[in-house]
Amino acid sequence: MDARLLRDVFGAFATGVTVVTCESSVDAAPHGATVTAFTPISLDPPLCQVTLTRTSKACQYMAGQPFAVNILAEDQVDVAWHFAGRPARPAPEVIEGPTAPILRRTAATISCLPWASYDGGDHLIFVGEITDVQLGDDAPLLFHRSAFRGIGPCLDASAWNGCSDDPNTGWFDAKTTFMPMHVLSGAPA
Repeated sequence: MDARLLRDVFGAFATGVTVVTCESSVDAAPHGATVTAFTPISLDPPLCQVTLTRTSKACQYMAGQPFAVNILAEDQVDVAWHFAGRPARPAPEVIEGPTAPILRRTAATISCLPWASYDGGDHLIFVGEITDVQLGDDAPLLFHRSAFRGIGPCLDASAWNGCSDDPNTGWFDAKTTFMPMHVLSGAPA
């Protein structure tokens, strides 16, 4: 597999931008890293995951440590760059959070206790049990095709209404039926 092509394909999937923060078990100092590989996992129990490059400094601090996922607001590009290795002056403000240090003025913050970690190839996958959340009013910062972006206008305000993952009926409940897919011969898959 061509690594550059694979990176470009992954980049076609727009993601939110987060800064994962924790305290070092060595010196109790706060640390953070910009991470786009964040995924909500479960409502019951409440779980989410972040993946960090195995060779990163941040990855060394995460093992067995409580952490916070700070979902950056659209106007926090400088914060994303700061925690990606391009320091901002002044540095973003870090305050004490319920489980780990958190950032001020984010679109949302998810505080976690360590749940599990897994091998993810050149990354490590950290799953956290969510113990506290904070939700702001700001639009989130996005990352798409190697560039920071805003969310843009809402395309359809009624996305849940009647679809299979409507929160009132659940995702793929017993009543859900599936239509078979038909592949046209000679068409690219």
